[in-house]
Amino acid sequence: MKQSSRIMYIENKGDDGLIGSARIGRVTFSKSGKSLHYAGHTFQTLKGTGFKSNYFDVETGDHYWISGCRKDGRDALYSTTAEIDEDVLEEYWLCIRELPQNIFETLIFVKMPSQ
Repeated sequence: MKQSSRIMYIENKGDDGLIGSARIGRVTFSKSGKSLHYAGHTFQTLKGTGFKSNYFDVETGDHYWISGCRKDGRDALYSTTAEIDEDVLEEYWLCIRELPQNIFETLIFVKMPSQ
């Protein structure tokens, strides 16, 4: 059985727990849906107990905000920049954002929902 995958926004919440490094990349889901896999890391859900985070890295304990990418690009809880993985670049700009003119842009400014 093939694992399901999705392009998602992945932000390490950093030392202050509010903002950190961010990426947009392809995440695969476990069969149960309770964990995600990305770039050799496994993330488990915090089940609503995290502060500005919804997953944690099972190896390091670091907290992350991981969410589906929005068409308007307002994926972050706080404005930051995000790097888009090369393997999802075309699909992200064509299918999610519907901005084909940006197809070669690998670094973007990500706004928070209320901006």
